[in-house]
Amino acid sequence: MGKIFAVSNQKGGVGKSTTAINLSACLAELKKKVLVIDMDPQGNTTSGLGINKNEDIYTIYDLLIDEGTIEDCVSDTQYENLWILPSNSDLAAAEIDLMNVENKEYLLRDHIKGLTDDYDYIIIDCPPSLSLLTLNALCAASSVIIPIQCEYYALEGLSQILKTVELIHERLNADLKVEGIVFTMFDSRNNLSADVVANVKENLDIPLFDTIIPRNVRLAEAPSYGIPIIDYDNRSTGAASYRYLAKELINRDRN
Repeated sequence: MGKIFAVSNQKGGVGKSTTAINLSACLAELKKKVLVIDMDPQGNTTSGLGINKNEDIYTIYDLLIDEGTIEDCVSDTQYENLWILPSNSDLAAAEIDLMNVENKEYLLRDHIKGLTDDYDYIIIDCPPSLSLLTLNALCAASSVIIPIQCEYYALEGLSQILKTVELIHERLNADLKVEGIVFTMFDSRNNLSADVVANVKENLDIPLFDTIIPRNVRLAEAPSYGIPIIDYDNRSTGAASYRYLAKELINRDRN
């Protein structure tokens, strides 16, 4: 049975969509069947995997408001073993459209609960806020992957998402846990990056991934071309790091 991971942080600009795109692509490269669900109205993960979010396509919004089936809404990507449930700006209207729907925080869970037999991994990219969309993602997931940028304000955002996960675990989804923190945009020339990593390791008793994602120009450029880093620059440090992260996640499942 496949596992469902939400990639979430209520702070923006931490490498959340970059992680969703590249982790998914690297898992697919390792012959795992992967579905990416873009729950962010910005649609960065959708465009980052080569899908034109401005075309007339079925999206996660259509699924949530019952104007499309899961078969309608899941799209192929150009990559073997990788599919996407895309998003666009229409999704921003979901909170209003679903305001009076009963059990609205479980809509995504109910729509995808049968898909764990079809995929090894389902990766949900969350918006950078605590919204109904984020609640849906966290109620559908069994684990949360938390990217945090190696900068001073990173710990502030981390405390917010940890509180959110704890509350949802207590009140809405007893299966939810933190899979691990992924440090992103690590700059080895900057003492602050190392200080942030050390601070988290010393002061917080939460799981951490061993893989640390470096600050990498090629990694930052890849989304503008609509392709993952392993396609844009196969030999870059960014590609190597996300390959390590994918292998680390798979190895955790085996243990």
